[in-house]
Amino acid sequence: MNASSEPPSPAETAWRIQPQGDRCLIITFGDHIDAAVGRTCLAAARKLRAAELPGVTDVVPSFVAVAVHYRPGGLTPGNAPTFSLLAARIDALLAEGIPADAEAGRQIDIPVCYGGEHGPDLLDVALAAGITADEVIALHSGPRSMVFMLGFAPGHPYLGLHDEKLNIPRRASPRTVVPIGSVAIANRQTVIYPNRLPGGWNLIGATPLAMFNPQREPASLLQPGDAVRFVPISADEFNRIRDTQP
Repeated sequence: MNASSEPPSPAETAWRIQPQGDRCLIITFGDHIDAAVGRTCLAAARKLRAAELPGVTDVVPSFVAVAVHYRPGGLTPGNAPTFSLLAARIDALLAEGIPADAEAGRQIDIPVCYGGEHGPDLLDVALAAGITADEVIALHSGPRSMVFMLGFAPGHPYLGLHDEKLNIPRRASPRTVVPIGSVAIANRQTVIYPNRLPGGWNLIGATPLAMFNPQREPASLLQPGDAVRFVPISADEFNRIRDTQP
């Protein structure tokens, strides 16, 4: 698989299509998390949405695959195998070529207050990585991180991939409640908790920005394909920004 951040060319792209129950199929483009594979998933999802295939109700990209949700019987009348028909149509569309993602993601800065009450696991992460807490912050807030997908909860982004030094496993004991806005890492990835949720990732900080607001359009602050830079801020700045959120 191409190791660059650009999607592979059609000649390099391979996929497999499998059923996922009777209302969804999965198109798999790779077997490991990689920026190029992620962008291929985003580009393929955009092409499938634009095709407006009959019976398809949603197209959802993830790290290495795209889920296509459909309405059984919505593709053809009678008892024709809708999975087979939809899979054939998708296969033909993808065979035409998956263009580079023409709609490049936005570049967004996310302020983060690291450590202390907002990042109770920061020192443990530093110890596990064999570096200082300041070095963890520098690695996390240095290069931009790609939003691969939203999942687990509305507005819950998965970002990466970080430096190999941040290849830290999840906590042995998950928390039953993680505070809203918490920024957590595991396995070279970051998640941001949009609400109070259970979670087993390592909390290294928090953002005062609202990740999900149903009154906003779009409701999720981050979208797949966005490039995020984490910006360290003080506790006072965290409180100021939080208190001015709508």
